[in-house]
Amino acid sequence: MPGDNTKSAHTDRLIADAIRNRRNREAGYREQALKIYPWICGRCAREFTHQNLRELTVHHRDHNHDNNPGDGSNWELLCLYCHDNEHARQLDAEAARQAGVGSSAERPAARATASPFANLKDLLKRNED
Repeated sequence: MPGDNTKSAHTDRLIADAIRNRRNREAGYREQALKIYPWICGRCAREFTHQNLRELTVHHRDHNHDNNPGDGSNWELLCLYCHDNEHARQLDAEAARQAGVGSSAERPAARATASPFANLKDLLKRNED
């Protein structure tokens, strides 16, 4: 029957597409990271299994999604919540920078005026007497 050949060809294409997609996924940085690192969030230490693995994400430490070294040195596994928090912190820092607030590392530190050990020598002498 002619319809069977069409169904067979369609099925063959679906199988070939599925195999190609799986190979592409395995070559992707997420799959590589999941092979390299334990399935634990790098921030909150939540453990993951096959059932909830979709909640574990790959975070690019330098925030450059094109920087994907094969050794995984630019990746860390984070749960969805910690990953969102990390990006929120990045956005907050960028907004503060644009507003001219700056970080404490950019501002000169205030000089300390207190001298907690100023009388230490005298105190030690009193205790010896």
